[in-house]
Amino acid sequence: MDFTFTEEQQAAVEAARAVFADVAPDRVPSPALTPGAVADDFDRPLWTGLAASGLLSLVLAEEHGGAGLDTIALCLVLREAARVLARVPLLEHCATAMAVQSHGSPALAAALLPGAGLGTLVLTAAPHGRTGHDPAELAVTAHRTSTSTSTSTDGAVGTNSTVRVLDGIQTAVPWAQNADWIAVPAHTGDGRALLAFVPRTAEGLTLTDQCSTSGERLAELTLDGVRVPADHLVEDPGAWERLRQLLTTGTCALALGLGENVLAMTSRYTGEREQFGHPVATFQAVAVQAADRYIDLRAMEVTLWQAAWRLDAATGGAGGPLPSAGDVAVAKIWASEGVRRVVQTAQHLHGGFGADTGYPLHRYHAWAKQLELQLGPAAAHEEALGDLLAAHPLG
Repeated sequence: MDFTFTEEQQAAVEAARAVFADVAPDRVPSPALTPGAVADDFDRPLWTGLAASGLLSLVLAEEHGGAGLDTIALCLVLREAARVLARVPLLEHCATAMAVQSHGSPALAAALLPGAGLGTLVLTAAPHGRTGHDPAELAVTAHRTSTSTSTSTDGAVGTNSTVRVLDGIQTAVPWAQNADWIAVPAHTGDGRALLAFVPRTAEGLTLTDQCSTSGERLAELTLDGVRVPADHLVEDPGAWERLRQLLTTGTCALALGLGENVLAMTSRYTGEREQFGHPVATFQAVAVQAADRYIDLRAMEVTLWQAAWRLDAATGGAGGPLPSAGDVAVAKIWASEGVRRVVQTAQHLHGGFGADTGYPLHRYHAWAKQLELQLGPAAAHEEALGDLLAAHPLG
């Protein structure tokens, strides 16, 4: 078994490091000192750099102008983005594009993916539902309405096209105010889940400002009779589940990159901070705590790559003792618990300096709390894993 990343995946990491090299976590005001969102828009210059480096089209097929890489490559780039708290919709944008590519119609793919790869069209998704606890697709209903007819220039009447009408609320949608298209999960009258791609300016769609723990601008989406034509619908029942798993796995990659940088910050600080004439890193109590957090990070890493590999393997038809959702749940359990322990230990070992708003650690702490709870805390994924184990007994 070979755990080495491919040359293409390693090249993606090098490109990402080059783009993120000049990004500083304190480009925007501190979330601890800002009553609302720290900025109205994401980092557009960085977004342009990502597009120019081909990182926005990394996971797109060649026919859409991409490099044709996989979920592991995306997670490697997300890991680098989290090290510097990059304020771009990289995860939501790329995961949504992957869902379109895997499950969308050729017409939808042609309409969205070329612009997504170039960064001229920004995609996001609404994965949290109305409360953040119930399945997101249950928050919006997709009613089938009367179909429309079209007449060609020669007078012939065209075939009818299905139109869905969306009603409901999706909360905490990331980057919604700045995206061009939003992937909205919804449920039909017969209980099926679908994905509706809604332009931000659609009639009947209202955005209400919200704010994340990390100080980023979110939106509550209210859909009141939003009409979505057939060309903008993905009714494949696996589309929303795949997008949800991609978003969850990508969140684990962000948590890993953030945690690794926080532990590195802690190592530098404790190596320089002296007490009783010795660096505090030489004290056994400090070393043991840092070692425990290193173990957390390695567990986060191995479960992340397992989940990312299973997502791609499942697409290729490879199976396992549990569905890929089981691997994703394990990765999210470790990511949620691990990143929380890493930042808490970092704050403890930094002492009062960790709460200094002129020092970046408090920003990482705020982001870590957001990532810990995003798309379900550890307890929610433990319950989901238990359900999977009950439904798929291991021989």
